[in-house]
Amino acid sequence: MLLFRINRYFGAAGGVAMRMCEAHFGITRREWGVMATVAANEGLLSSELAERAQLDRARTSRALSGLEEKGWVQRSPMPGDRRRVAVSLTAEGRRMYGLILPRMAQIHLDLVSVLSDEELAQFDTLLARLQRHALALEAEGRYDALPRVDRGRHRR
Repeated sequence: MLLFRINRYFGAAGGVAMRMCEAHFGITRREWGVMATVAANEGLLSSELAERAQLDRARTSRALSGLEEKGWVQRSPMPGDRRRVAVSLTAEGRRMYGLILPRMAQIHLDLVSVLSDEELAQFDTLLARLQRHALALEAEGRYDALPRVDRGRHRR
């Protein structure tokens, strides 16, 4: 089944990338995703960041807090509305991003090295089409009747 195969691929690929990030830089998968999104969208509002990073606001906030503790991001309240917060990388965050990104790019190259340039372009096009379709199905509410899963930690 396609979803199972895609999940297995991303699990294996993500595992390699995250072992590198955690071992060498002390950064989690979620923190890396948020950091990379901030790097590509400096000054993005935190609510927009959650959407772009495809995380809920609580997970985004936790990742930002971890990155802030490391001194890699800063949150700046917007003038006139302190509830709206712009997020950007600090100088140290940009330096660390510059160290991490080439290693992530090499992992990517290693993982896709079994595909020709044409196959890789086709794969990317097909994944983008599948993603757009999944978003359209979600937007039309086709699966709204399915229960939401609470992924929070079990409280004792």
